Amino acid sequence: MSSILTAVTGRRQTTCRTASWWLSADLGSVCDARRLTRERLADWGLDDQVESAELLVSELVGNAVEHAYGPIRLSFSAEDGLLRCEVEDENPDLPHMRVVDADAESGRGLFLVDVLSCCWGGERTARGKAIWFELPAFARAETDAPIGALAPVAA
Repeated sequence: MSSILTAVTGRRQTTCRTASWWLSADLGSVCDARRLTRERLADWGLDDQVESAELLVSELVGNAVEHAYGPIRLSFSAEDGLLRCEVEDENPDLPHMRVVDADAESGRGLFLVDVLSCCWGGERTARGKAIWFELPAFARAETDAPIGALAPVAA
């Protein structure tokens, strides 16, 4: 599911692009989430964010597959120069960053989210929890204007 919402206020407008998908709680969903991320961001012209977003999405979906149960929802929104990604699952336990040994094989996912994103967080929902991160969202264009930036509307 995908949509583009445009709000007009006076002589200015803002565009919010949104998309979301339900994924099953199995390892194949990590590959699906990476593919969906690449495709959606390419459609929106957010080529510079694809690599980071794809890595971070795979970390969050991988965590949901490993630690949660039930379906997983992957959502994107791009507005006012920010790309926001949310991964929702039915486990209400919020994750936390851990200090891991140099030879540990796991435990660095949230560290990557923290380092590569503008900001991130988590919140409990009616169904469980949502973990989110944000990246700057500049679309390919001559003006390099942020996606969803306010622009004049023809009178």
